[in-house]
Amino acid sequence: MDQDFERDLLFLLHDVARLVRVEADRRARVHGTTRAQWALLVRLAKHPGLTQKEVADLLEVEPISVARLVDRMQAAGLLERRADAQDRRVWRLHLLPQATEMLAEIDVQRRELAALVASGIPPARRHEMIEGLRVMKCNLLGVPGLSDTPLKENG
Repeated sequence: MDQDFERDLLFLLHDVARLVRVEADRRARVHGTTRAQWALLVRLAKHPGLTQKEVADLLEVEPISVARLVDRMQAAGLLERRADAQDRRVWRLHLLPQATEMLAEIDVQRRELAALVASGIPPARRHEMIEGLRVMKCNLLGVPGLSDTPLKENG
C-alpha cells in the first residue's frame, strides 16, 4: 500500500467527518435546533415507530440522552410517544405534522453541505469517491464485533 495513503487516510477521514459535524452543528444552531434533533427527525422520517432504545443505538448515544431529546421535541410538538401494541412498557416514536417543515429545511441544509464538501471535485471522481467509501464501510462491517452496529443503513 502507498505510504502517503497509509499515513493520510485515517487522519483525513477523521478530519472531514469532524468538520462536517461542526458545520452541521452551526447550520442547525442558525435554525434554533441541534444536529441531534435533526438526526432524530431524519431517522424517524425514515423509520417511523422506532423505540427510544433503537434511536439511541442508531445515534450511538446513551438512552437517557435520547429521552431528554425526545422530551424537548415532544414539548415542541415535533413528535409523540405512542404505546407499543404488544408491550405497553415500550414507547414508539412518531413524527407529528409540525416536523414536516423542519425536515424540508434539513434536506436543504444537507444538500448545501454536500455541495460544499464536494465542491472542486469533478462529478466522475465524486462517484468513485462514494464507491470507495462504501467499500471501506463494507470492509469494516465485515470485522467481527462491528457487523452488528446500526451503521449498516445509509448506503
